[in-house]
Amino acid sequence: MKKAFGLVLLLLVGSVAMAQHTLTAIIRDADSNQPLPGATAKISKTAIGATADEKGTVTLTGIPAGSQQVVFSFVGYEDHQQNITFPTAGDTLIVNLEAGDEELEEVIISSTRSSRTIQSIPTRVEFIGGEELEEKGNMKPGDIRMMLNESTGIQTQQVSATSANSSIRIQGLDGRYTQILKDGFPLYAGFSGGLGLLQTPPLDLKQVEVIKGASSTLYGGGAIAGLVNLVSKAPAEERELRFLINGTSAGGLDLNGFYSQKFEKVGLTIFASRNSSRPYDPSDEGFTAIPKTERYVFNPKLFLYFSDRTRLNVGLNTVFEDRVGGDIKYIKDEGDAVHSYFEKNKSSRFSTQLSFEHDFSEQNRLTIKNSVNSFDRKISIPGYIFDGKQLSTYSEVAFNSNHEKSDWVAGVNLYSDQFRESPTDNFVKRDYTQNTLGAFVQNTWQTAPWLKIETGLRGDYVLDYGFVLLPRISGLFKITSELSSRLGGGLGYKTPTIFTEETERRQFRQVLPIGPDDNKLEKSYGVNFDINYATHFGDLSFSLNHMFFYTRINNPLLLEASREPGVSRLLNANGFVDTKGTETNLKLGYGDFKLFVGYTLTDAQLNENGGRRVNPLTAKHRLNNVLMYEVEDKWKIGLEAYYYSKQTLSDGTVGKSYWITGFMAERIWEKFSLFINFENFTDTRQTRFGSIYNGTVTNPVFKDIYAPLDGFVINGGIKLNL
Repeated sequence: MKKAFGLVLLLLVGSVAMAQHTLTAIIRDADSNQPLPGATAKISKTAIGATADEKGTVTLTGIPAGSQQVVFSFVGYEDHQQNITFPTAGDTLIVNLEAGDEELEEVIISSTRSSRTIQSIPTRVEFIGGEELEEKGNMKPGDIRMMLNESTGIQTQQVSATSANSSIRIQGLDGRYTQILKDGFPLYAGFSGGLGLLQTPPLDLKQVEVIKGASSTLYGGGAIAGLVNLVSKAPAEERELRFLINGTSAGGLDLNGFYSQKFEKVGLTIFASRNSSRPYDPSDEGFTAIPKTERYVFNPKLFLYFSDRTRLNVGLNTVFEDRVGGDIKYIKDEGDAVHSYFEKNKSSRFSTQLSFEHDFSEQNRLTIKNSVNSFDRKISIPGYIFDGKQLSTYSEVAFNSNHEKSDWVAGVNLYSDQFRESPTDNFVKRDYTQNTLGAFVQNTWQTAPWLKIETGLRGDYVLDYGFVLLPRISGLFKITSELSSRLGGGLGYKTPTIFTEETERRQFRQVLPIGPDDNKLEKSYGVNFDINYATHFGDLSFSLNHMFFYTRINNPLLLEASREPGVSRLLNANGFVDTKGTETNLKLGYGDFKLFVGYTLTDAQLNENGGRRVNPLTAKHRLNNVLMYEVEDKWKIGLEAYYYSKQTLSDGTVGKSYWITGFMAERIWEKFSLFINFENFTDTRQTRFGSIYNGTVTNPVFKDIYAPLDGFVINGGIKLNL
């Protein structure tokens, strides 16, 4: 009996052993056929899995008999699922993975004027896509200031203590050196620079593209530090109707709506918003940390599809805003002879956008663009008014020829900028007219499977200031499937205007006009080099990007005292500004968790007449930390912490270092979601470090603003997707 039982047991063990099978596969890149070390293979609904070796080979053992679903995955690639019936013939399986997952999807970057995807363009571009825009929109649905400020290498600089006017700084350079575009059109320059970030809600944006370093070859003057291109959503076959309602503990209210749909020959997008805030002062300073604001935005856009080859879209951007900051008692109608300081900004914008495209073939395309931008702004403080209107136009004709290994784009453009002041005193008017005619050509060439080179050349003739030649070059080196590098550089320039951060801080009061007799172009050159590494360690995804940058601006435009008492003028300094440093971005993913860590080292110096000093209002060290927990279509939870080191101020003093923290949560259902955000819950405020002004409350002289003034603010709301 014992012998019979032992024989049965032996047969059972043998049958189980025979029912467990082995699979060997080689996982490769679908385009290059290169192996993908670290790629994973798993049997669905089991604990069976393994990681590929340095040759891309993976072996799974202990697989039950029958039909099994095998999932092959690798960071930066789409998952590949395959049903296999075991036992198999025993041959080694070849699996080719396609590049592009939820983080590194095949996104076309329009800022580079190429049809290549973000993974295959030599120019280094940072991309902020739909999910991240959604998350930042929960925190600040009224404008894009926070979204940009929380990126490495970018700092938004508040230029008004009471009205919150802000500009963007890239790699330590003043805001006037960054060009902000909307769908490739330059709309936010000059007089509107301090308000552009605050008047752009993110709900109708598809993506945001950031190029750091000299980009004047692509879009002309003004892009010395880089450019930011805000790309609007386009209509799709499926209707999109979305609403966002947000309220804050500081008295803010945001009402946003967006509609888009594509029909057979016509498409339409409409964005409308109302954003308002009550005057808010969390400190004992007595001045508004958040001004009283009321703003209306209306952006309709019409898309016409004449045929598969011919398209036309026409858009209109409008903004109407009243912004009043100053003494909190005055703003609340409780002012008197002492509490009487105010700063009022009344502004309106009308800008048109027209874009026509015709495809001669699959490879060749003609594009014609035109925009007209009218911006009115009236700044009032006690005893002084600055009132003016800026009218700018942009026209471009470009031809693209795209082939498998080479892309060409060439074109001509005309840019005009006219400012007219309506003075209320006898001070000399600051009117000017500037016209620039430019021509450009750019080539992207795949010289080898591991090397792509992008070269460009632009020539601009700036009326009254002369001719500028702007070459640039970038290279993409695909060292392995996991390791790549970019190297690039180019020249840039900036046409002088009276609109700088320094002049806006004083509401342009007693600032003499600019002109070709006293001023000249600011010219620059810059280079950057980065290294990118991405891999997988089992269920852990890992990516690292490290960049080195250097930019030098010769004869920078600085505000200096003139011979007349109390009067200032902008003059080109006898010297240069240079900024150098590094940016490091680390991303880790494990299951539903993602960790982002970013570090920026910036050394910005002003060299003038043989002397050298720190360029003010630049944190030498910045640290960004974001931890996200996300269950698809159910939960988004985020925790943030940002560190800013000490900053040298304009008066030579040094500000404090500080941390800003935040917590966000969103619960998602099919048609709506609820969100809440605890911004700056450690209540970091510059008013905790000392007073933000000298003098009296009646005649305050405000210090540089380098840290938040509003402190801890809670906001929350509802998003509807109908």
